[in-house]
Amino acid sequence: MAERMIARSSIPPVDLRSLALDARVAEAVADIRERYADTPEVGLILGTGLGELADEIEADAIIPYGEIRHFPRSTAVAHKGQLVCGRLAGAPVVAMQGRCHLYEGHKVADVTLPVRAMHGLGIRTLIVSNAAGGMNPKFKTGDLMLIDDHINLMFAVADQPAGTAQAGRIPRPAPRLYDLELIEQASAIARRANFVAHRGVYVGVTGPTYETRAEYRTFRRIGGDCVGMSTVPEVYAAAACGLRVLGISTITNVAKPDVQSIVSSDDVVNVAHQVQPKLRAIVLGLLGALTSE
Repeated sequence: MAERMIARSSIPPVDLRSLALDARVAEAVADIRERYADTPEVGLILGTGLGELADEIEADAIIPYGEIRHFPRSTAVAHKGQLVCGRLAGAPVVAMQGRCHLYEGHKVADVTLPVRAMHGLGIRTLIVSNAAGGMNPKFKTGDLMLIDDHINLMFAVADQPAGTAQAGRIPRPAPRLYDLELIEQASAIARRANFVAHRGVYVGVTGPTYETRAEYRTFRRIGGDCVGMSTVPEVYAAAACGLRVLGISTITNVAKPDVQSIVSSDDVVNVAHQVQPKLRAIVLGLLGALTSE
């Protein structure tokens, strides 16, 4: 009897939350599959003001988030909130034309569900972009920064337990979340196109308010080069799924704590639009390299 009790106690308990999340991802993938049959190689998350790149995709399907079960709805400025599936530069891709943020009231599991759904469709690489405020004095408005690492100040994300892609949980930080080879390829593309692509550290905060002067100083002192309100949850989800990740920040304003100016969401969107050609060059160049491998 004692041996039988020990055997039973050694069986791990079923995590009902994990099963529920797996079911949600499967249902989201099923909804997409009703309209899109190809297997994408690359997933794109197009942040604030950067959604125009999705218009260049030879689309097989354009699906509003509201028509995909369990997909969160995007309410941020300049985020169309639709999934564009097709081919870009000859590569099969699936692009999020707009993302969702924690500050919109979503839970971490909701914000990261689209990444897991794209993984379920078959992507092996994730390219994630965002609009960010620059803190490195070498940065200028309109520059790009390739994310080499991040500092996670999104405490709702940090509190998540470790887990696997199947469990749909946020993992503990890996030694390198951002793929070094992709960073080097993107840097080479920028050099050939004769524009600056810095490398640096992204500070992830929840928002939605822009940073105070004291916060800018603090973030810079702890090693941050730019700051934004997204990306970190999605990158952790991508790592849990075993995806290669390239992160690109558009520097839409430069923080000057001692002479701080007022930044509006319209300003951020306008600068991001102006930077589209640089982002386009990197994404199309990488897609060409990935499809030739």
